[in-house]
Amino acid sequence: MRYVIIGMGVAGIAAAEAIRRQDSTGEIVLVGDDPHGFYSRPGLAYYLSGELSDRQLFPYAAQDFHKLNLRYVKGRVTRIYPVEHQVDVDRHGRLDYDRLLLAVGSTAVRLNTPGADLEGVVKLDHLDDARRIVKMARRAKTAVVIGGGITALELVEGLVARGVRVHYFLRGECYWRSVLDEEESQVILQRLQDDGVRIHFCTEAAEILGKRGRVVGVRTADGRQIKCKLVAFAIGIRPRTELAQAAGLDVERGILVNEYLQTSAADIYAAGDAAQVFDPLSGRSILDSLWGPARDQGYAAGLNMAGQQTAYVKSAPFNVTRLAGLTTTIIGTVGRGQDEDLLGIARGDSETWRQLPDAIVAQSGFDVNRLRLLVGEKRLLGAIVMGDQTLSMPLQKMILTGVDITPIRSKLLAPNAPIADVIADYWTQWRKEHASQQ
Repeated sequence: MRYVIIGMGVAGIAAAEAIRRQDSTGEIVLVGDDPHGFYSRPGLAYYLSGELSDRQLFPYAAQDFHKLNLRYVKGRVTRIYPVEHQVDVDRHGRLDYDRLLLAVGSTAVRLNTPGADLEGVVKLDHLDDARRIVKMARRAKTAVVIGGGITALELVEGLVARGVRVHYFLRGECYWRSVLDEEESQVILQRLQDDGVRIHFCTEAAEILGKRGRVVGVRTADGRQIKCKLVAFAIGIRPRTELAQAAGLDVERGILVNEYLQTSAADIYAAGDAAQVFDPLSGRSILDSLWGPARDQGYAAGLNMAGQQTAYVKSAPFNVTRLAGLTTTIIGTVGRGQDEDLLGIARGDSETWRQLPDAIVAQSGFDVNRLRLLVGEKRLLGAIVMGDQTLSMPLQKMILTGVDITPIRSKLLAPNAPIADVIADYWTQWRKEHASQQ
């Protein structure tokens, strides 16, 4: 049996681990064109800010790959032949497969602004991008950042940490309005301003100005000009679906798969950012751009490829991130609508976060420590925990397992309720009762 995995991200590596767990003798071929191999994409933010060295971005040592007993083919797959069970790899020719996994990830949406091809216009898509930004930040005194979501803030904070004066463009008056509420957005923006970031609300770049092929400034839609040598953008990501489309696989926003991560073609699977995964609980097909789901999808796909039928049951999306230096946990369904600073989904994002059913909001907070709960009839649907993370783990467990909150629902929704105390007390009580029942 030959398993071919296209892509060297966390989904592809997790699939290889699962396959090897089930099949100790089958051949695993990993095909990838990233010159750096497998590294932590979420770690790039901390590399950019100087908190991690590039060596710390690589979670796998040589012996880890050796244990998987796989063959690595460095190259780019140019075409898939589903009927023949073959793929074309540039410089290597055709490669046969029995099972194929598309773990090809996503790519940053390009900035469609005059001047976007000038030297000094950057994105944060992979390690080479991060290295390029670090190098340019040594010469650039001023930068403009355009976009929304987590990656835009990673760019802002990374540049500030490297001594660059940053102008941040927002098309509206809030940051990441599709996930955060107005007060949460204001907490983040105020912290950025306290760090010296100049925020330009209701502002759009009309043209990136250049001289001798290099960025020298940005002209806004209302006619202002801001001098800078660096323009960084993060306006969303797009799943890599080109190979799947050319092969005739079913594609919508991503590569459509069922609960077993199977595509519409026999013996071809997909996982990670590129996959639009069917969720049997909601009946919807969802895009995620989160490390955890990518790993879980890849592992489930690997088990299925090796003959161990395993449904991928999507749990509530969960991410712990840092926004303007503030640890923020996002769990379940917390927002709705679209963000004018993003085209589609962002990195570190989930479409599920914005599919909010009818729910009542319970929130409390002071300064940077904030807690917002989305309260359903019998369970919590989502939560945002900013600052103090004491309740992050209990809320994650309660939301992921659907703990019945009927006994405390009225307390949570009471005016000026001490919701953190209510949750902490109930969680302690629930754990004791649950432990006694086991």
